[in-house]
Amino acid sequence: MKVRIETERLLLRNLVPEDCEAAFKWCGDPKVNTFMIYTLYHNAEDVRTWIESQNQDDLDNCDVGFVLKSSGELIGSGGLYYKPDRDVWTIGYNLRADMWGHGYTAEAIQALIEYVNSIRPIKVIEGEFAVENHNSQRVMEKLGMVYDRDAEYEKMDGSVRFPAKVFRREFHTGKEKDGI
Repeated sequence: MKVRIETERLLLRNLVPEDCEAAFKWCGDPKVNTFMIYTLYHNAEDVRTWIESQNQDDLDNCDVGFVLKSSGELIGSGGLYYKPDRDVWTIGYNLRADMWGHGYTAEAIQALIEYVNSIRPIKVIEGEFAVENHNSQRVMEKLGMVYDRDAEYEKMDGSVRFPAKVFRREFHTGKEKDGI
């Protein structure tokens, strides 16, 4: 999905191959990667390959970069991803470690929820995070999501399995009922 959204502090836009060096700052950071499903990136060219693989015409995937308006720095990425078999949108995100704790992720994902919901009514959003990842739990709580069930997931290469929680938010009539 092609996107350009402004929030109070962020510009949300599609990633482009030239973003590979900036994105490598979080994709190649072991601290950021600890609970991520993907394995650690070892160079910016691998990040470029990932960015080039994104289909910006896919209306079931709204994946964007988070750019600080104050500096123009790309500080993270994330999005909403539709799962038609369950009629659910899932959320995902990454942020440079030095940007944690400032509310950027919740601000970005909330704006994406509002944007997608204006185009395609959202019934449910879900997010899954490792039980030990308290920062992701806090992001989901800020988004109005609540505990739904226990789960588990593993890295794509099968190297680590994480006990997890799934948080969920239902939208009445597919439109935002209560503000966040």
